[in-house]
Amino acid sequence: MMKSSKKIALSGMISALAVVIMLIAYFPYLTYALPAIAGVLFSVIMIEINSKWALGSFASAAILSLVLCEKESSFLFVAFFGYYPILKAYLERIPSRVLEYIVKFIVFNVATIVSYLVIIYVFRIPIEDMGAFGRYTILILLGMGNVMFVVYDMAVSKLIDEYMFKLHRRVGRMLK
Repeated sequence: MMKSSKKIALSGMISALAVVIMLIAYFPYLTYALPAIAGVLFSVIMIEINSKWALGSFASAAILSLVLCEKESSFLFVAFFGYYPILKAYLERIPSRVLEYIVKFIVFNVATIVSYLVIIYVFRIPIEDMGAFGRYTILILLGMGNVMFVVYDMAVSKLIDEYMFKLHRRVGRMLK
């Protein structure tokens, strides 16, 4: 059984590292990649402690990223990438692989559509200003996003596998 002090230390380090990664998003071209990378870190807490600690760590990192970091990448982190690796652990317990992916796609698409609506109605970016595709932009982005979501989901699975194979025992020994 891991001591509370070690749980707090691990969760704090992961949250801090996630925020540092999010701070790098001020550099151009990293707006989408960094929230995805930062979110994967919470898988470590899921594996080493549990989902409650992972969600708490995500919440603290989300609040700090909204306050300190570049807004667009912070929004992506909060809206999907930060919590998805935590949720993924539960979704992969669904016995049917087909149903599992249906639910995963529903989660992704709902998060994407809600994010799009927030961008339009909260940040007041009109559809007409979304480039040459205008009102079809959301459908095109959603289609491309679904393809990238499959790649992201597979990449997260591979990263978790690598963690389990190469680091889990070492980290477990350090935390005892």
